[in-house]
Parts: sequence; structure tokens; C-alpha cells
Amino acid sequence: MGQSTAAGEATPATMRAVVVARPGGLDALEIKEIPVPERKPGWVRIRVKAFGVNESEVTTRKGEADADVTYPRVPGIEGVGVVDQADVDSGLWPGQQVATMMGGMGRSYDGSYAQYLTVPSEQVIPLDTSLPWDVVGALPEMLQTAYGSLTISLGLQVGQTLLIRGGTSTVGLSAATIAKDLGATVLSTTRSRERAGELTAVGVDHPLVDDGTLADQVRELVPDGVDAALELVGCSVLADTLRAVRRHGTVCFTGALAGQWTLPDFSPFMIPRGVRLTSYDGQAADLPADVFARQLRAIAEGRLKVPVAKVYHGLEQVRDAHADLESGTTPGKHVVVLAG
Repeated sequence: MGQSTAAGEATPATMRAVVVARPGGLDALEIKEIPVPERKPGWVRIRVKAFGVNESEVTTRKGEADADVTYPRVPGIEGVGVVDQADVDSGLWPGQQVATMMGGMGRSYDGSYAQYLTVPSEQVIPLDTSLPWDVVGALPEMLQTAYGSLTISLGLQVGQTLLIRGGTSTVGLSAATIAKDLGATVLSTTRSRERAGELTAVGVDHPLVDDGTLADQVRELVPDGVDAALELVGCSVLADTLRAVRRHGTVCFTGALAGQWTLPDFSPFMIPRGVRLTSYDGQAADLPADVFARQLRAIAEGRLKVPVAKVYHGLEQVRDAHADLESGTTPGKHVVVLAG
């Protein structure tokens, strides 16, 4: 199997990367000079231009992630950049814009907090856009999770009503813009009345203040219950979310912003009669290249808004990005852009 390698300037032997040698606080994020990863057959080496910072990487840094995370580790579950090296039959070529996310990157193998990374070719989405890297870098995991939840798990249709619980999260804001583009009526939540304007700004039809019991508020607007609900807050409010959905409607459990992923004494009878409960835990393939391209065009044309909280420049600011993300004071996506 042959390979296609970047022309012009040779790839260096070493690179700068953020490495977590052992779990800890912000000081566990150390910038080190390490070898540029060797590309295996069937994999692609990418020169990283930008990456989003996610809760998953915070848990990896703290040592609270699943057992598949090993240390030392370069974190980063998503990234965008250009192809540096690929198999000649992969359909990818050096210099091509690409995005990648999930699939074990930053967890079971090194991720995007680096100048270069390698990933399986099936995990790479080709791009062609003039949008700046800070915008593109905010998108992969956010769009994949939101789009996959709405289409694969909920099967959202034109004219349906959707409740997003956890609406001011990055996935919640992204899901609202996608759902509106799909033709749905969107109800979305915030815990603070002062943040309702953030929901209106991305097209939410009915911003709701979530005090922990939401079903009655929803049914005042939609008496029979909504067609679909995207649960991003977690199991602490899941029973209430289920009560907000109509018979034969569906709730998709995608996230647990409040930290509770399980129910200690789960009974199937907590699910209201006729309501369906599913989940979403997807991969890069759930966001097809043509769908990503449509989203990029919609952003470029101003029809979709990207909820970017803050842009950071260089690996030196990764600690700042983690601190800001944990503080929860700035809604939207935190994005790190690399020079070059």
C-alpha cells in the first residue's frame, strides 16, 4: 500500500504537544517536545490547525474518565487541520482540509492537543471551506453529537416540537440551530433567566427557565407533550424530561451536565406509558461529509450560528481554556488555534 506525503517543507522529527503524564489539576497539562507520530497503514497524519476544548478532556486530565484512558496521554477528542500524510488510495491528499473526532483519540491513543496527530482514515472528514480555523475548530464534536442525536436517535422531522434540556451548553446551542434548520419548533432550557437571550439568539422559539421541574412548563406550551426531547442535563432530571414528551414521542439521553450518568434504582416503569427512551454515543461516521459541508455553507451564509465562547492562541493557553471551561461563566465552545 503506497502513501501520499506532504510536499514542500519536510515534516519535522519532533513536535510540541500538551501531555498529561498523570491525572491532576491544571498543572497536569504540560507542554513537551515529543516525536511526531508515525503513520500506520490505513491511518492519516494531520497537521493540526485548531481544536475544541471539551468536558471529556477535563475528565481525562483529572483522571475521572473511563478505563480506556491510559497515561501519559496527549488529550483532545477533536481537531481540524490539513492532511500531512495518507495512503494513496484513501481519497485524501496532502494539504486537504479535514476534521476528525472521537473514536478513541485523546483517550486510548494521542489526540489533538499537538502540532500533529494520526487517526484511522475512516475517522477523517474532508472539508473545503474559507471559514477561519477558529470557527471550523469549534464544530466537529459539537456538530456530530448534536446532529447524530437529532437524526439517528430522535429522527426529528419537519414540523415536530423538540425540547432541549441543557440548552446553553455547546451541544445544546448547536442542536437548536440544526433543529431549526430541519424545520422543528424548539423549546430549550437555561437555569438562569438572564441567559434566555442566548437561546433566542440561536433561534430557539421558547426559552424556558429550568428549576428542576419542567414538564408542567412544557405542557402549558404543548399540551400533549413535545415530539422529542434531547437530554443533556442527566439522570437527575430524566424522569421529569420523560413526562414532558407525548405518547409515542422519544427522549434521547446524550449528556449529563449535572454529573449524574446513572440511576441507582432504575425501574422501567419510570418511563411513562408509550414514551420511548434511547441514547446517543456516536462516532465521526455519524456526521457525513455532505452534511458537514451543508453546515459549513449555512454558517458561511449566516443561517447557522457557531456558539464560540472564546478563542485561545497556542498550546500555552490550553490551561486557560480548561480553567474557563470549568468555571462555566462563558457559554459556548472554547477553541485553541495553532500558528502556522
